[in-house]
Amino acid sequence: MHIGWEGENRTYGTMIHVDIKDGKIWIQRDLTEEGVANELVELGVPKSDIVLAFRAPHIRQFTDFAQD
Repeated sequence: MHIGWEGENRTYGTMIHVDIKDGKIWIQRDLTEEGVANELVELGVPKSDIVLAFRAPHIRQFTDFAQD
């Protein structure tokens, strides 16, 4: 979670949002420095099992990760 203040504005939100759908890991949001997808690959998860859902569907085809 990201919780705090930026000047007089309250900030609140998730840093990471991941869903499991149809046996694939869908990364909905990732504001981490290293990237959850990269860490999962380092742990042995195939890129074909990871969807970068924060990217538009027509852009995903240009990544090494799953399309959907």
